[in-house]
Amino acid sequence: MNSHSCPEHWAGELAFPGRGARNDKPESMTTLSYLGIDVCKAHLDVAGTDPRSQRYANTPAAITAWLKTLPPNVHLVVEATGGYERALVSACHQAALPISVLNPARVRAFARAGGRLAKTDALDATVLRDFGAALQPAAHPPPDPTRRQLAELVNARDQLVALRTQLTNAQEHLTLGLLRRNFAAQVRSLSTRIARIEEAITACIQSSPALLVRATELRSHHGVGPQTTATLLAHLPELGQANRAQIAALAGLAPFNRDSGQSHGPRFTSGGRPRVRRALYLATLSAIRSQSPIASFYHHLRSAGKPAKVALIASARKLLCFLNSSLKPLPA
Repeated sequence: MNSHSCPEHWAGELAFPGRGARNDKPESMTTLSYLGIDVCKAHLDVAGTDPRSQRYANTPAAITAWLKTLPPNVHLVVEATGGYERALVSACHQAALPISVLNPARVRAFARAGGRLAKTDALDATVLRDFGAALQPAAHPPPDPTRRQLAELVNARDQLVALRTQLTNAQEHLTLGLLRRNFAAQVRSLSTRIARIEEAITACIQSSPALLVRATELRSHHGVGPQTTATLLAHLPELGQANRAQIAALAGLAPFNRDSGQSHGPRFTSGGRPRVRRALYLATLSAIRSQSPIASFYHHLRSAGKPAKVALIASARKLLCFLNSSLKPLPA
């Protein structure tokens, strides 16, 4: 399964019936029940209280019909699959049912911790159900339609840029004129398509007053260009809502300890959202070549003996914290 689009959030859990409040409803209606759903392209495998897993077609009509049969006290748990879970997530939001979208790496670590090494669709659904019951993950918030459209455009641009880079690199090793002309035509075509998508990205941001305000603020910082801005708006919606440690962890720029006993190892970064981290890395490269606070910070670290890579990552984290602070709402 693909975890690159994983949308896991740091925010706390939503309040559901039966949590922290007394009422007169029957216990069966107030106890939260977790359902684990393993998602693939064709079907959903569901693990609940029934010893046997249930299977449903992964189509909007089938999902909507199945959700109508569920009681209101269920919480669905799925893994991010790179897109196959979107129909289920959208249907749950429309039906006002809480659903958590998890990083597959966390789920596999949970399974290994319990000694579950076998892997089938039905077993994966059971692991997701048990993960939900044990750790009670936060519900995934409904996405903003404009932001979802922006994310789709940004992802499409990334894919075309990667393809253009691949063809451009391949051109260097071609000797036949026919092949060189063919590849050059494809590169020109891709450049035209990328330009059109970039125009669509700009129009999408300008169509939303909230996104436009955030984009204008982001662009005011050294090194942050239009593509970095679009990536942050699309893939880091928590920007301006999280604290420094949380936002750094989401981007994969937070240093983690590696100490044990008398041993004190170097700090390291891990996890996070690769696309966001890559955008911040490129923005930082640009910022340290300008007259900016990030450049001063970077050169200070280098003069103190820090390796270039360590100084660059620390500067990217500082830039992210600047951006996060600039988007925080002003106190009333």
